[in-house]
Amino acid sequence: MPRLQKNAVKDEVNIQNQTNGSFVVPDEPEIPVQEEFYQMPTRFGNVPVDKAPLGWDEQRRFEKVYPRVSLPFQQIERVSFGHPELEPNKLFFGDNLHVMRMLPSKSIDLIYIDPPFFSGRNYNILYGDKNELRSFRDIWEGGMPGYLIWLNARLFEMKRLLKDTGSIYVHLDWHASHYVKMEMDKIFGYDNFRNEIIWRYRTGNISKKQFQRKHDAILLYSKSQDWKYNIQMLKEYYVQVFGPDKKISFKSAGEQEDKYGKFRMSQVDDVWDISAVFTLGKEHIGYPTQKPEALLERIINASSDKGDVVADFFCGGGTTAVVAQRLGRKWITSDISRVAIAITADRLSNAVVEGDKDGQRKIQQSLIDEIPDFVIEHWGIYEIQKLGKMKPLQFRKFIIEAYNGRPDTTSDNIHGYKNGEPLFVGDPEPDDRISKEEVVAFAKTILTKKGIHRGTMLGWAFSPDARVVAEKLAAREGITLDFVKLNLIPIDSPEFKSHITDKNPSYVDLVSFILPPLIRFGFHKTGALKYEFDVSESTSMNSNGRIINVQWDFDYRNRFSSTHGYSFLRGKKNESLLKTEYTFSSAGKRKIACRVQDDLGGEATLIKEIDVE
Repeated sequence: MPRLQKNAVKDEVNIQNQTNGSFVVPDEPEIPVQEEFYQMPTRFGNVPVDKAPLGWDEQRRFEKVYPRVSLPFQQIERVSFGHPELEPNKLFFGDNLHVMRMLPSKSIDLIYIDPPFFSGRNYNILYGDKNELRSFRDIWEGGMPGYLIWLNARLFEMKRLLKDTGSIYVHLDWHASHYVKMEMDKIFGYDNFRNEIIWRYRTGNISKKQFQRKHDAILLYSKSQDWKYNIQMLKEYYVQVFGPDKKISFKSAGEQEDKYGKFRMSQVDDVWDISAVFTLGKEHIGYPTQKPEALLERIINASSDKGDVVADFFCGGGTTAVVAQRLGRKWITSDISRVAIAITADRLSNAVVEGDKDGQRKIQQSLIDEIPDFVIEHWGIYEIQKLGKMKPLQFRKFIIEAYNGRPDTTSDNIHGYKNGEPLFVGDPEPDDRISKEEVVAFAKTILTKKGIHRGTMLGWAFSPDARVVAEKLAAREGITLDFVKLNLIPIDSPEFKSHITDKNPSYVDLVSFILPPLIRFGFHKTGALKYEFDVSESTSMNSNGRIINVQWDFDYRNRFSSTHGYSFLRGKKNESLLKTEYTFSSAGKRKIACRVQDDLGGEATLIKEIDVE
């Protein structure tokens, strides 16, 4: 029987145990190897079913299909709500499989995911990021089996992350829900299936040749037989029917009344009538698969308590994080799209803003009294400018971790090792070059190490004479330096990523170093208090990149919070937020901020002060 809990669970989850400057190197998570980790179905009788989930390997688990890649997190931004002493919530940009593999086991109370439906390529491409496109290419290449293997690898990690009292909700539609249930029976156990929840909504076109499709399916599984569940109650209003001669009222014990009529309280069942997000609704942010906050409120209230950790590894527009924050839960979310991360961060910031009346906004203090800060961290896609601002020791440690090496601080000229081979890392500043003096010093230090005859130097760039010296050291014969071979590897080169691509050729784009877009800003007055703003000449600084989204804050007050209706490019019909108009409520000096994302993960923010007339 489930254990009903009303008090907050006191487990404090330390998602990253080592923080150093602007990057985080997580402890190695516990990896379950026992066969009992996934429970075999017990009630299938004579129905033939595979014992193991699709893609499972007894020795290597899902790492045979998706090899493990250990890379550090880069902290890009910390959004403050005034509580630096609290452990911040986490918003990750990167492939969720690899993000989850870096997180500790049994650290999450509740997981809700709304993964891509097996319904069509274009339907699932929401933002147009190239990272998003690459991810979905993996989903579709193998048809339904490929989709299930892709999802199973992630469900396996989610089970590892759940506490023993935890639960997972997987949101699907008719295309694959039945197939996914069969796989979840194997991963979580047939006996741990709790509900198939039907979310009934009123949207869509009229169907002339079949019944209208008006629901999604949400599969609910617990981690064990001792799961957390809080009974949810709902007001059930009485229906009154007016006939020609009399009025019929349906009455019952426990009857109550409010301004909407008579009702009684009833327990929520597994069919949920919750309105979808409509275009003109206040929740609407513009992308087609946005889920209503009321749906997540019910899930979070039912399967977690205040202070628990809620996770969503396909966060999209950020509904899970926004609702979890409002309900006093800690949260972890991730997405493969940089635009999704930007929109989620923006919604979280706007959630504590009081009103948007006449363009004047302020932080509502009562909303942030207990809200921790949140941090945006990248995995595998690193911002060059942020790396350049690190201290040398932090930068060296970060680069060596990214190169899959082991940092070492016992020598001034050897910064770490990989497979027993010495490593040297240049300065953080991208314009700095490794000099010939550094090459010679590194070579001399290597010569003092018995049995070591080669090393690798990693840097943004190398001076011409540094390369000449390295070639001479490798070419000379008859001297001790004969045995020294120096590899000069730029950090943003294919060679740097070879330790990943050698494991799996499909991982060629898994690690990249990106630059922020170049924002070209212009504006002119078009009427009384009315201005047109133009950043259409902005360009991506990343190879083959293009601008795909712009967010505007027309009342910037040291924290970016987009003005309502100016946060998502796709939400505009026949026009672009690259060039847009805005009418101010009054004259005077105003700070304007625009935040721009490209399709490779680059982001930049420009702040301007103008005199509104």
